[in-house]
Amino acid sequence: MLLTKFSQFLSKYTTPVVLIFAVVAFIYAPSFAWVKGDTQTIILGIIMFAMGLTLSPQDFAILAKRPGDILIGTLAQFTIMPLIAFTLVHLGLPKGIAIGLLLVGTCPGGVSSNIMSFLCKGDVAFSVGMTAVNTLLAPVLTPVLMKILAGEIVEVNAWGLFKTILCVTIFPVVGGFVLNYLLNKKQGFLMVRSWMPGIAVLGLGAIVGGVISLLGSKFFSSGIMIFLCVFLHNSLGYATGYIIGKIAHMSKAKNRTISIEVGMQNAGLATGLATQHFPAYPEAAVAAAISCVWHSISGTILAGIFILMDQHAERKMQKDKDRVLNAAQS
Repeated sequence: MLLTKFSQFLSKYTTPVVLIFAVVAFIYAPSFAWVKGDTQTIILGIIMFAMGLTLSPQDFAILAKRPGDILIGTLAQFTIMPLIAFTLVHLGLPKGIAIGLLLVGTCPGGVSSNIMSFLCKGDVAFSVGMTAVNTLLAPVLTPVLMKILAGEIVEVNAWGLFKTILCVTIFPVVGGFVLNYLLNKKQGFLMVRSWMPGIAVLGLGAIVGGVISLLGSKFFSSGIMIFLCVFLHNSLGYATGYIIGKIAHMSKAKNRTISIEVGMQNAGLATGLATQHFPAYPEAAVAAAISCVWHSISGTILAGIFILMDQHAERKMQKDKDRVLNAAQS
């Protein structure tokens, strides 16, 4: 019970937890120097395994019930963010930052997007469906998009990217899904499953900490430029995703969800890929790590804005009702 509550606490405060890991790693680099190479890959796999444990056959039923929504969302996910990144890259960014931004842009949506959709009264089923489908497509689409968009500035090992993404996403996600399907009525399993969100948050923090531990000095030379690029990429993703929902005449809840799904990327995966496949460009991993932290912060802010909009609309509606009532009484 205590571990379950601790896991819930970590999930609720993902952003400050990851920030704490980042600060600790920056102040005392040896604290996370061990998060590299195979260790980093294993941690990524554990995060994706935790995601798989949250999936059930009902989550995939959305594919049959709402294929149009999923198709629009998936097309938006794998076109908007890569193209925004590609546009920013051609404004003259240094090669390392460009690679990191393109990796973040071509990765699937992040798991935290499901939480943000829930918080702002979005369409959670739509969010889970998009995340699941995009993750399953990532082993093929991410390497292909990187080859197309980044091939002119750096040698891209598409086959290597495919194998890495397969190992750290598909296998763990499918494994978690199968276990959840087979054991979801076992009390012991349900208890362990309740711990996994917290473990995933700690894993994400460790990955960010590992990159900062190794490359923290890079923040002094290009940190501001990287943050500006990450901020623009993320913000334009939110805005464009929302516009796509409007154009497709989606409901308010779906508009919010597609905005969050498009804007929030699996930057943890991008960080691992940058470290493993582009070691000659350390700024790529720094850009992905900063994206990890910022996407969590901005997602929380955006969800808060949507909530404030709802509260404002409710107050306005109540005032209108009161005005009509007062007019009728007089």
